[in-house]
Amino acid sequence: MKANSIFTLIVILSTALAFQVNAQEVKLLHENEITEATIIDALAPEKSGRTRTFRPMDDQLHPDANQPASASMLITFNTNSADLTYSAKQALDKVGRALNMDKLAEFSFVIEGHADLSGSYQLNQRLSKARAETVMHYLISMHDVEPNRLTAIGKGYTELLNKHNPLAEENRRVTLIRVDSQ
Repeated sequence: MKANSIFTLIVILSTALAFQVNAQEVKLLHENEITEATIIDALAPEKSGRTRTFRPMDDQLHPDANQPASASMLITFNTNSADLTYSAKQALDKVGRALNMDKLAEFSFVIEGHADLSGSYQLNQRLSKARAETVMHYLISMHDVEPNRLTAIGKGYTELLNKHNPLAEENRRVTLIRVDSQ
């Protein structure tokens, strides 16, 4: 009886460990980590991995192959506003240059604004949409990104990155999602 309980515990622990190892963590780029290369890598990942003896399936190379390419960025705004900070503008300058490079020039993008759990649902919905629109307008006006390539949406606090700390700064972010034409 005791051996059976130990076996059950081992199965549960190994399953939990396997789940933890396989769980995809979203890489959040802080403003000082954003470069043209990191944006291109996130939004136009190269498919590689072919060898002479073994060619992995696409879903083995990219387990999240069904997920659209995206880049989550910690773009800072003034408190309770959609005004970009100086460092946010510097980071978005790199994003704007990357979006106009050959590897990304053919794609359209959704800009998602996200918020933390402070404030009401309606306030965070409006604020996250305004922030996404601010990013979109900055990329259009300062980097000549074609307006028809960008769409801004607000997600409010519906997709927290850090669910353990709903007020964490990583929940206040902007995500660019590549839209592949069908």
